[in-house]
Amino acid sequence: MGCVVGSVHAQDSVFARHLLDTLTSKYFWGRGYTNNGLQKATEFLSGQLKGFGVQPMDGKNYQQQFSYPINTFPGKMEVSVNGQSLTPGRDFIVSPESKGIRSQGRLVQRDSVTFVDTVNRIVVVLENKLTWSAEQKVVDYTVIELDKKAMKSLPTTIKANIENQFIDNFKTANICGIVKGTEKPDSVIVFTAHYDHLGGMGDKTYFPGANDNASGVITVLNLARYYAAHPQRYSIAFILFSGEEAGLVGSQYFTEHPVFPLCNIRFLINLDLEGTGVDGITVVNATVYPKEFELLKRINAQFNYLPGINSRGKAANSDHYPFTEKGVPAFFWYTQGGIAAYHDIYDVAATLPMNKFKPMFNMIVQFVNALQGLHAH
Repeated sequence: MGCVVGSVHAQDSVFARHLLDTLTSKYFWGRGYTNNGLQKATEFLSGQLKGFGVQPMDGKNYQQQFSYPINTFPGKMEVSVNGQSLTPGRDFIVSPESKGIRSQGRLVQRDSVTFVDTVNRIVVVLENKLTWSAEQKVVDYTVIELDKKAMKSLPTTIKANIENQFIDNFKTANICGIVKGTEKPDSVIVFTAHYDHLGGMGDKTYFPGANDNASGVITVLNLARYYAAHPQRYSIAFILFSGEEAGLVGSQYFTEHPVFPLCNIRFLINLDLEGTGVDGITVVNATVYPKEFELLKRINAQFNYLPGINSRGKAANSDHYPFTEKGVPAFFWYTQGGIAAYHDIYDVAATLPMNKFKPMFNMIVQFVNALQGLHAH
């Protein structure tokens, strides 16, 4: 098996890099809620699974449709402070629950970092780092976060022209595929990753989401391509979730509307933030499933794939969590070290090293081999 794993890689890292560039491109607009970014990603990724020869999980359609409310910023995104025009993403972000506003006014200082225009209901906050997210609600005021480094003096005046659009029924889909097992098709090992990101803030700025989570999607796609060509004793399933950034919405939906019985899942591996790894990985639920964690560590020690495998307990920090809550044995691991770009405009393909992509892929294949042995009895 080792030689097969080795040979699968000459083209795989090239393929992975190409996918990374593709998924983080302007065309997909941050795989979010404006410019049809998320819908384009859904179609593209469904097509990838089909092209590999992975079957739709329900036998008919790769896409499991669902919807949820979301606040979006499709249009104008203009902010000036003290007469200085600011660049969205770099100098400021609009807090994701904010309502749109078109106004100018004076700012009154409330504390060392907070300034308020009470007339227009605008709150300005100075931040050391700008980190965006997604919100399922809209409030009746506007919060603008400023990068401290962009300000020459304390903010006293503000002019803003910001468009928001609240969508109460945003339609999206999880993407679900499976390679049926040769001996025990009702025993399933599942790989998951979320393919949504934050999309765009205004019509000029988007958040590429290279590490979060194009890196995890690429890992799952490579595993799908590999297992389509190398079917296992167990079925191997692949789920790419939407709605993770809005609060694990897609994974929650899947656990409430499973395409196959959740009790058939022998183990689930969720991959999120997989683009670095110089300091190894951290495994969430390591303390919950010590036998499997020891197995993973043993494989890593034998083949020296990663510099370290760190243990972490239960955490509700990614798409494994709704499964864990339903009693499905699951790990979520993320890479450590390297770049610190996260939920910002700097999480781009060009600076994401993917330097542990090959060894981690090989470690996963060995782990799956061992899991099929571990759970055989």
